[in-house]
Amino acid sequence: MHAVRYSQAFIPTLKEAPADAQVASHKLLVRAGFIRQLGAGIYDYLPLAKRSLAKVEAIVREEMDAIGGQEFYLPALHPAEIWKESGRWDVMGDNMFRLKDRKGGDYCLGMTHEEIFTAVARDELRSYRQLPQVWYQIQTKFRDEPRPKSGLLRVRQFTMKDAYSFDVDRAGLDRSYEDQRRAYEKIFTRCGLDFVAVQAHSGSMGGSESSEFMVRTEAGEDLVAACPRCRYAANTETATSRVAAEADGPGLGAPEKFATPGVVTIEALEQAPHSVPARRQLKTLVYMADEKPVIAVVRGDQELNEAKLQTATGAVAVRPAHPEEIPPLMGARAGSLGAVRFTRARVLVDPSLADRKDMVTGANEDGFHLRGVDVRRDVLAHGATLAELRTVKAGEGCPRCDGTLDVFKALEIGHIFKLGTKYSESMKATVLDAEGKQVPIVMGSYGIGVERILAAAIELHHDDNGIVFPMAIAPFHATVLTLGPEPELRKAAEEVVAALGKEGVEVLFDDRDERAGVKFKDADLLGIPIRIAVGKKGLAAGNVEWKLRKGGAVELVPVGEVARKAAEAVRAAT
Repeated sequence: MHAVRYSQAFIPTLKEAPADAQVASHKLLVRAGFIRQLGAGIYDYLPLAKRSLAKVEAIVREEMDAIGGQEFYLPALHPAEIWKESGRWDVMGDNMFRLKDRKGGDYCLGMTHEEIFTAVARDELRSYRQLPQVWYQIQTKFRDEPRPKSGLLRVRQFTMKDAYSFDVDRAGLDRSYEDQRRAYEKIFTRCGLDFVAVQAHSGSMGGSESSEFMVRTEAGEDLVAACPRCRYAANTETATSRVAAEADGPGLGAPEKFATPGVVTIEALEQAPHSVPARRQLKTLVYMADEKPVIAVVRGDQELNEAKLQTATGAVAVRPAHPEEIPPLMGARAGSLGAVRFTRARVLVDPSLADRKDMVTGANEDGFHLRGVDVRRDVLAHGATLAELRTVKAGEGCPRCDGTLDVFKALEIGHIFKLGTKYSESMKATVLDAEGKQVPIVMGSYGIGVERILAAAIELHHDDNGIVFPMAIAPFHATVLTLGPEPELRKAAEEVVAALGKEGVEVLFDDRDERAGVKFKDADLLGIPIRIAVGKKGLAAGNVEWKLRKGGAVELVPVGEVARKAAEAVRAAT
């Protein structure tokens, strides 16, 4: 195997990270010469990055092929018509890059490929005898990210492995989904990632069920609620919990209005002279679900989860109502709102409030609130419905056992969906079943962010000196360097490099005319798993220095044995 000579390689390392780099992976990928920024959320992948990303892709291909996946390569440029067939042309909004050709035709750059693969299936699949099918590709995707940041974690151009399963029925989809789940677990394990699979929100993808694969890291932008006792885990967009029952008093026979001039926040109502604890307040929020008003009610000390509201309403998109939209509907401005006997719009109430009494809420009159509110009597009895709306908090009870939930930041590295017939029905992708009846194909969709795997590995595996790569995705398995300029050291190092190559070990040969300290520092920064140093003293005794990047002590290894030792280490870790 051919070694790469450092003196001839393009490895533009930096002593300092860019000022705007906030997370470890961004800092280290730039400092180690893996990436450079071309524009906001747009990166150049330099040779070291390409080597690591190619290894990630190879692992993905092996595991996809192992479950019967067949690789495609479909266009990144899509005509608008195909997205309009599924109804998602308008749903994607500003996240989609859109353009017109010279004839005025509408196109987009693909964020994902459900529509495109469904079109292939519609045109080519005719019978249940052709199913199941598992198709995938590793291809560039585009997203007009409003706030690109964190290096490769939030970008506008990225590489995704997207796979799609096609089955004749739900049972087949269940099998395909589990095949993908197991394949994902193997992929992430081989890439050296500690991960957790969690229940997730399907969002604009649709479908009946989805799971995300998450890496626990402070660099993550998602929140996961997990129970260490029973291993329940869910994105807080879908997570539920047990809330301790409140000891409410009997309340009043009917709500009573009282003046609250200038009180427009939960916190203000907690203060004297009113002194109403947040847990006894009803927080009433006005949202627009597909531009239709909906009222959401949660406890005063709880937060509304917009993803849960979207699920509860079945809306394509939800947003907070603009301040000027609220008074015509509610009769008051934000801060004095309530849902007591309110029937002018759909009202959703979090289940934790169902049996609460003696609560306080806005009176839908500026400067006034209501006390003595019985949620079941005064809200639910007038057409409001219960729906999971609140964001769970750390310390709340697990919904599956007697344990307590932990909530932590996490980074999504993969997402799998049971799409069902969402796309096949809208795009008329059908096959004949065993009884000769036309039925819509039952689909699944499965995505992995290739660059996110690289970034996540670095977030998990780094120290003060640089990256600590897992062997399977390191740009090189080993680096060989000399501890002096003497010709005999160079000759011995060349022989070690050749022996390593014969064993299939990928080597970066640091042949630069630099001090040993500089070479050691760069080796640590690049994160190469094995460091082999050839020095005068050791060579005189027939040895070389061996050190593992992952916290290993320096060992002396006979020159004739080092290649075998390295090969064994590579095989054991990949």
